[in-house]
Amino acid sequence: MAPIPLQRDTVQRPGTTRAGGAHGPRLASRTSLPGIPLAPSAARRFVRAALAEWTGLGVPAAVGFSDRLADDAVTVTNELVTNAVVHAGTTVDLVLRLEDEGGDEPSAALVLEVTDHHPARPVSGDEPEPGPEPDAAVAGELPDPAEYGRGLQLVATLADSWGITYRTGLKTVWARLPVDDWSAPPTPPDGEALRRGLRAAAILAPAARRTERDDAVWDSRGAPAFLAEASDLLAGQLDEDLVAAIAGQLLVPRLADWCAIWLETEGGGPAAEPRLARVWHSDETGSEPLRTALERAPLSLPAGAGSGPVAVPWPAHPGAPAGRPGEAEGTARPHPGGRDGAALAFRITAGGRALGTVLVGREGVTRVPETVASLIEDFVRRLGLAVGAARAYTRQATISRILQRGLLPSKVADIPGVTSSLVYEPSDDGVVGGDFYDIFPCPGDRWCFVLGDVQGSGPEAAVVTGLARPWLRLLSREGFGVGEVLDRLNRLLLDDAMEAAEAAALMVAAAGGQQLHDGTQSRFLSLLYGEVVPLPDGGVRCTVASAGHPLPLLLRPDGSVRPAAEPQVLLGVVEDVAYESQVFDLVPGDTLLCVTDGVTERRSGPLMFDDGDGLARVLAGCAGLPAEATAEKIRRAVHEFAEQPPDDDVALLVLHAD
Repeated sequence: MAPIPLQRDTVQRPGTTRAGGAHGPRLASRTSLPGIPLAPSAARRFVRAALAEWTGLGVPAAVGFSDRLADDAVTVTNELVTNAVVHAGTTVDLVLRLEDEGGDEPSAALVLEVTDHHPARPVSGDEPEPGPEPDAAVAGELPDPAEYGRGLQLVATLADSWGITYRTGLKTVWARLPVDDWSAPPTPPDGEALRRGLRAAAILAPAARRTERDDAVWDSRGAPAFLAEASDLLAGQLDEDLVAAIAGQLLVPRLADWCAIWLETEGGGPAAEPRLARVWHSDETGSEPLRTALERAPLSLPAGAGSGPVAVPWPAHPGAPAGRPGEAEGTARPHPGGRDGAALAFRITAGGRALGTVLVGREGVTRVPETVASLIEDFVRRLGLAVGAARAYTRQATISRILQRGLLPSKVADIPGVTSSLVYEPSDDGVVGGDFYDIFPCPGDRWCFVLGDVQGSGPEAAVVTGLARPWLRLLSREGFGVGEVLDRLNRLLLDDAMEAAEAAALMVAAAGGQQLHDGTQSRFLSLLYGEVVPLPDGGVRCTVASAGHPLPLLLRPDGSVRPAAEPQVLLGVVEDVAYESQVFDLVPGDTLLCVTDGVTERRSGPLMFDDGDGLARVLAGCAGLPAEATAEKIRRAVHEFAEQPPDDDVALLVLHAD
């Protein structure tokens, strides 16, 4: 397939005045690419061409164009365009801007913008926006890597800042890369134009530049700096495929011309074949042939191979004809590029377990220098730790999701005469949240709703949730009133806490009196519990009780808001307590809002979302809206209250009388 022809529109905007009277131009280059697999390759060429053009023009900020900046810009562009092509599939608009700022210490940045024309498609794991307002900026949240593209995690690692902007019919993902230290140069001396021309050629042809590799840089300072950078980039990555992708880009072209990374299938048994997770080549046209060659002849290391380098045969080109003079029938030719070289394999290990293999190759040489081989070995050790940590997180996240699905209802009941809308956002996908909800029918033409919040999170919270939900359903269906249900649930929680304390005491006695720190938490529960009965003339009669929970708010059609319950003590704290309930009618047009403290106590610095009745003010602006629109408006207000994402579970339930 032929490459995509590039159409670039470069615009030079009026510059801003700097100290000393120097003027820095503001540049922008833009192009449009079809939403096909060749678009990322064309985008990479476009970025390098733009950087080379600006360098050749003698733009002051181009002095700070380093190899790393060019590589990062190309990598970020590749990931953003790939994400747009995969998830949107529309024409992709790419803009590269060079922005410089005046002042005593001038600075500059490259800003990349990738726009697709399918704003309903998610980019980073967010649900599709129901009706985004023009120019509404959305904070950059990391995706769930198991279900969406992983490119934005890499962008977040490389970029100084990034985000997503929604406009009517468009969605733009942008990233800002700071230009390295620079200052406006004086009038170019003789030979400066030639120097700029050589630099521009180097940016345009990075592969040719890197073939002349200087292994002397890996001295006592170069190797530690590389390993420190690698550790920073690999640390904290929670997906093993993303770890492999970053590792490939760190190895190539600094230490090798190409690399391949296999990862063992976790829990697959000894007969399971490792999967080829990543292939990276300094010549982008060589990646697919190399992958094909490696898939046809998978790498197999000796059983006794440790973490050190193991020399392996050079991969063979899969499409080479057999039967050349001097070759046995079926012999394949060296791959790729017509030159063979030296290839080394390294076992990826962590905690004594084999997690995969790294294969690196250098073209046109007979051996890899010992210094480089030793450096790659140290790098692979860090790679093993990163892969092991990512797998541990994935296991925990998987267990948590399975447990969460078991603790929350798969479907909530529909209440006659009432439209309900529910928002539930756990703060951490890898940990079981403490918030839970339920809506279920009961005998006697009754429907019950629950919104609860267990102290803490993780296994202890899951235990309380796993006890409270079925107990609530059982007590409700036995015909107990709202207050009586809370009385009995309080008694059950106290009894369970007493049994847990007795078990802990036995463990302490068995340990010879030594106090054990097993992470056991007090089993406190805040709960909002209500019962709904349809009225003959429309609407419903609600009976609610709040036990240490944010009070439900009742919204009338005229915009007035009032609490619909009285505050009472948490469940599982006090033994001798009698819970009381409040009764009111929810007539057509009325809305009842129930939330957890993840909404009311959402923080922005020293302020909380509900300070000064902030929640009631937002709810008052929802008069006349249906349940779903009200829930979405409250959710947006909670997220927009602070720049950082919520650090607690967010749960809210809206009941709107039809």
